[in-house]
Parts: sequence; structure tokens; C-alpha cells
Amino acid sequence: MNISLTQLEYILAIDNYRHFAKAAEACLVTQPTLSMQLKKLEEELNIDIFDRSKQPIIPTDAGKLLIEQARIVLREAKKLEQIAKHYDDSLEGDFTIGIIPTIAPYLLPYFISDFLKKYSKIRLIIQELTTEDIVFKLNKDELDAAILATPLHEINLIEEPLFYEEIKVYAHYNHPLTKKKNLSHEDIQRDDIWMLSNGNCFRNHVINICTNKMRVNDRLKYESGSIETLKKMVEMEGGFTLLPELAVLELPTKKLPQLAEFKKPKPLREVSIVYARSVAKKKFIDLLAKLIIDNIPDVLLDKKRGTVVEWK
Repeated sequence: MNISLTQLEYILAIDNYRHFAKAAEACLVTQPTLSMQLKKLEEELNIDIFDRSKQPIIPTDAGKLLIEQARIVLREAKKLEQIAKHYDDSLEGDFTIGIIPTIAPYLLPYFISDFLKKYSKIRLIIQELTTEDIVFKLNKDELDAAILATPLHEINLIEEPLFYEEIKVYAHYNHPLTKKKNLSHEDIQRDDIWMLSNGNCFRNHVINICTNKMRVNDRLKYESGSIETLKKMVEMEGGFTLLPELAVLELPTKKLPQLAEFKKPKPLREVSIVYARSVAKKKFIDLLAKLIIDNIPDVLLDKKRGTVVEWK
């Protein structure tokens, strides 16, 4: 039996795009070339991998099993090169990381410039994704690592905590919450809270801090996917929201009175670098983790100032 890695790459592209022309374009080959290689592979295995009568095309039952195995074979083959690079002295190649939207815009400015200067031969590819998508891609080896809120409780993934963000209240300037120095969880059981939308893990942090007793504003229901939008809604419409510490570190001095803190133990969000157990780019991961820790404010490294809030 003579099956090439290229043929396996072609069937994965077809499965991803469910369209021959788009798959061929992604593989940088002509559509006839792609179709011919697929046909050769099907003849070699004596099965139909795709049902061409469907639009878009879909894998057959046998094809699904073959495609899943092809992913494993290509993943393992790729590790040969990665392992070799891991043990040479050069630091070069692609490094793909995922990062959740409630961390990305606030953390990246602390380390990205330094990383690019120090490791000029590493091509850093950053994807802003939800936690659900990140976990899926890590398990499929489509990401080398990720930066997100933990713990995840995923048995196939390794979590290395980087820092701990205090979760703070940000309220309108004349809101009663800003008049108290140390808030209790009961203090925020109000109906004027602005929330992130479903799919954002920080929303779950907020709900857990509120002990799942959220009161709902029946007059206006607005859920945002952006922390910056939440800030603006507080400014324009009143009320309050909960924010991670990185999102408020750069607040103008005149806005600081709008921040309120919880009494001890303060709620913390644990942020970790996460990767699959089978990863072959541990050297890159260690470099990134050290760079982040070296560049962020020291206060974020102190876990003892509070209690990590579970978000699941």
C-alpha cells in the first residue's frame, strides 16, 4: 500500500472546506490534481472517502474514520520536525497561540514587542478565540498553546498558571457601590449590572461571584461581547459591571473613583498558558511564559491576595 502524506493533507482540506475548488486553493494545487490524488487514494483503499452526491460534499462513514486517522498520522509526522527543532540551538518556525478576547487586548501590549525583538526567527501566529474553540483546537493540535482563564479540568491539557487578576467592580460615578470600600458578594445582587454575552468565560466568573442569584433588569437586556463596550454602557446608561484587573490598570486617574473592590479574600481570575500533553514545542512555550511573567506588573503574580474563582 502506497499512501503519501500529501494525499492525507488533501483529504483533510476537502473535509475542512467541503468544496473541491476551495480545498485545492488552500493546498496551492489545481482542482484536477486534488481530485486525481483523492481518486488514487480511494482506489488504493478500495473505499469511497466522500459522498459526491451531496452538496456540500460529506465524508462517508468509512471516510470519517479514515479522516480522523489521517489527522493523527499528519499530527505525528509533524512532530518529527518539531522534535528535531526542539533539540537544536535555533529558535525558528511557526508558533500558533490562541487567546480569549477578555485577555488579548490587555495582555498582548505587555509582551508582544519584546517577543518579536528577542525571537526574530519565530513567526508568532495569534488567534483570538473563545475558550470552547481553543480547547477544541488544542485537542486537535491546531494550536501550539493558548492563554486563557483556568482551571479548565481538561484531562488532555496541561495548565501552567501565569498570573492572577483581581476582579473589580466598575460603576457609574454616582453609583452607590463606589461609596463602599470593601464590597461583599451580596452587595452586587442588583438588577443594574452589565454582562458579557454567552460564550465568554468571564461571564461565568461574574455569575459565580454573584452566587448564581442574578436579578434581571426587565426594562433593558443588553449583553456585550466586549469589555470596552461594558465600560461605555456604564458611562452612558449608569449601573455597574465586573472587570478583570488588566482591563482597568490603564484607567485615567479621573476614572479611578469608579472602581470598587471586594473584601478579602478578593475574587481572582487565574490566567494560564495551556497546551496539549503531546506538544513538541515546549521550548517555545517556556520562552513565552517567562516573557509574559517578566513583563506584567508584579501585583498580578501574587496569588495569596485572594481566591481563584471557578468559571465552569
